[in-house]
Amino acid sequence: MWKLATAGVTALFVTASPLAYAQTAASAATPSASEWNSLTDMRIDVVKAALKLTPDQEKYWPAVEDAIRARAKDRQARFADIQKRVGELRDGNPVEMLRDRDAVDFLQRRADALAQRSADLKKLAAAWQPLYKTLTPDQKQRMAFLTLYVLHEVRNAAEERTEDEED
Repeated sequence: MWKLATAGVTALFVTASPLAYAQTAASAATPSASEWNSLTDMRIDVVKAALKLTPDQEKYWPAVEDAIRARAKDRQARFADIQKRVGELRDGNPVEMLRDRDAVDFLQRRADALAQRSADLKKLAAAWQPLYKTLTPDQKQRMAFLTLYVLHEVRNAAEERTEDEED
């Protein structure tokens, strides 16, 4: 059981780590829609495989999967917008960019992005709630393990990016 979860999570992060780095590196290209979809499919498959849902629990899964996909789609759109803006800024004159920078517009864009992320997380939590209530203690433990592992990997990737940027 743990071997399956560990193998699935490892596969997820082996494929996700380069994409996560590409999302934040200014010179990296944005992953294609098919790459985003593939990554989302893998994440969904890993979670579902780790939980080993019973037939009674399966009826709650479509709402969770839809919320995961909607969140991934919105994340993809945010990254595409960022990539577009970075491209526009890269093409411009640095002095003019600093002079013409609109701090209020930046704050508005940031607030909109955070509001979208918040709404997506609320939808995801609402979708998970009925299923989570039916999970056995063992399933909850596997879910907690996946969550902690993901958070650990995200933190490590962020630290690596920071170190790379400092070099």
